[in-house]
Amino acid sequence: MTRITRRQALAACTAALAAAPFPGGTHTIGQRAVTKGRLKQSVSRWPYKRIPLPEFCRAVADMGLPAIDLLEEPEWAVARQYSLICSMGYAGGGSIADGLNVKANHDAIVRNFEKLIPRAAAQKVPNVITFFGNRRGLSDAEATANCVEGLNRVKKIGEDHGVTICVELLNSKVDHKDYQGDRTAFGVGIVKAVGSPRVKLLYDIYHMQIMEGDIIRTIRSNREHIAHFHTGGVPGRHELDGTQEVNWRAVCSAIAETGFQGYVAHEFSPTRDPITSLREAVTLCDVD
Repeated sequence: MTRITRRQALAACTAALAAAPFPGGTHTIGQRAVTKGRLKQSVSRWPYKRIPLPEFCRAVADMGLPAIDLLEEPEWAVARQYSLICSMGYAGGGSIADGLNVKANHDAIVRNFEKLIPRAAAQKVPNVITFFGNRRGLSDAEATANCVEGLNRVKKIGEDHGVTICVELLNSKVDHKDYQGDRTAFGVGIVKAVGSPRVKLLYDIYHMQIMEGDIIRTIRSNREHIAHFHTGGVPGRHELDGTQEVNWRAVCSAIAETGFQGYVAHEFSPTRDPITSLREAVTLCDVD
């Protein structure tokens, strides 16, 4: 998602974070949460913005995670200082509202990717994010044609540098009204038409549970078109615990069984101590 939208989301969870126990200094070093590592897990930065990035990197590395999601280019090198990579980088791929479905947005996205994808490759960032955009009355047929055209313009940049361009699926029912890429079939159709190993989907399980459900079968059926996953409790986008409806251990086991080699990145807003909540999620999803 874009910085603006994620900051808006962060504002919504700030009160909960303020009320949660938080040490304010360094976190106590504990046992690794990752003991199996069959799935590579990551965590999105934006729900943890209250924690300074160096401190957050230390906590993430301490629990055994290899990566942090959704960092800006100046932050990629900070993560590397803690033996982490940015598993999904911002590289100027438009915004949730203004994305690939409108041709007028293409030139800026192309310029940004030409500049930042080589830098992503140099910092070992495997993926960069982009968006389908809001409908604003645009038909799916026209939007599909425009998205394919835009992605065809940038796919060689990704191919030449070994960086995957990921288009995110989001819900239009609760969080992102009017977003066009709100169904798996819509995104898969575009990715298939582009036909590049470096253009894939970011399948956000939280969003697709809201829109479609049928998560495990959908993942199994479309695995080759998915490069990255996001998590988040439904309803509410909070902890992956017994208060919500997704069986995360079953979902993560199903992802692992497909042979998936990318990242499953946690993207939920903690309502309790944030590092404790993250550690619990990582342990839950550390499947055999």
